[in-house]
Amino acid sequence: MLDSALRDGTAHRPCLFEVFARRLPEGRRYGVVAGIGRLVEEIARFRFDEQTLEFLRAARVLDEAGLDYLASYRFTGNIDGYPEGELYFPYSPILTLSGSFADAVVLETLVLSILNHDSAVASAAARMVTAAAGRPIIEMGSRRTHEQAAVAAARAAYLAGFEATSNLRASRLYGVPTTGTAAHAFTLLHDDERAAFASQVATLGANTTLLVDTYDIARGIELAVEVAGTQLGAIRIDSGDLGVTARHAREQLDALGARSTKIVVSGDLDEFAMAALAAAPVDAYGAGTAVVTGSGAPTANLVYKLVEVDGRPVAKRSEHKASVGGRKTARRAHKPTGTAIEEIVISGPAAEPGEGERLIQRPLLRGGEPVADLPTLADSREHLRAATVTLPWDGLKLSRGEPAIPTRLVP
Repeated sequence: MLDSALRDGTAHRPCLFEVFARRLPEGRRYGVVAGIGRLVEEIARFRFDEQTLEFLRAARVLDEAGLDYLASYRFTGNIDGYPEGELYFPYSPILTLSGSFADAVVLETLVLSILNHDSAVASAAARMVTAAAGRPIIEMGSRRTHEQAAVAAARAAYLAGFEATSNLRASRLYGVPTTGTAAHAFTLLHDDERAAFASQVATLGANTTLLVDTYDIARGIELAVEVAGTQLGAIRIDSGDLGVTARHAREQLDALGARSTKIVVSGDLDEFAMAALAAAPVDAYGAGTAVVTGSGAPTANLVYKLVEVDGRPVAKRSEHKASVGGRKTARRAHKPTGTAIEEIVISGPAAEPGEGERLIQRPLLRGGEPVADLPTLADSREHLRAATVTLPWDGLKLSRGEPAIPTRLVP
């Protein structure tokens, strides 16, 4: 496309591209926008180095005109979009990119790969936070996904309300709090379970978390309290019928005098498993595979479509894949109580919101540079918490259903 557009002169025509989802993943009632902070940083430094250009030349992907264009590539357009941590619904204009066709089309894969992954993880994580009903969740999925995706997933899960991650790189890059426990391998390394527990307590103190299900759980709990004392911080259980086991563990801990010792459970937990444990004496969850894979929806189904050329709306008419042409702005209408009732997507420039409405999009980049007042990850985390409170009660159900609020397209 780039070569052809450069040859015929259309590459520099002013264009608008829009990112949106035609539908939410099957049965989901809302989506969470995540990855905006990562995307803004990536676009600002997106370049083609000499090694990449040599590869493209050798593979004959582009002719010399295309290679010359990429050699000096830098996105200089404008981007507006939903803030990170915002909720989205079908046809929400999550991102609007304004620039030449060539400048904007080069970014398509970068934009979609970041937003589709991070939004899928954050959407799943937000459902888990709802299911946990105030109990903290630790993200523990790094070994269940790509090594780079693991870091992004930890960030997205924290944005959605997870308490911490086991991924240290996510802490270094994004300031996500870290925590974790020993693995079964540490217990197996030692001659017996008591020796493993004693080693861990000697290093980390009695407030540590001991993994008690390597052999026999009841015996493991007994040894954990013997070694660490009744002020043992927590035990972790990673197998078995977690509801039943947690009840037995609580009874045993209390009988041993370790009434303040917390119970952490893990083991392929998703939002449904967490909801099923609501009545169990569980203090915290560890989530791994389900959260880093979007809990059954590994992509947010976002698309990147050209909607305007030279100020003229353009749109696809493909069956089941039609788009709506032209620039759009979005407002969210609320009841006086604050409950969201409608997503209003309006063709044309932004106008003043009506009573009970708020504009959703905000500037992200101007002239290819990030704007000065972008929210921090902590800000975005709080934004999502506040936005989730505005959903109707039905919108927080884990069962399959329609989007929590309808989208109204206004020509």
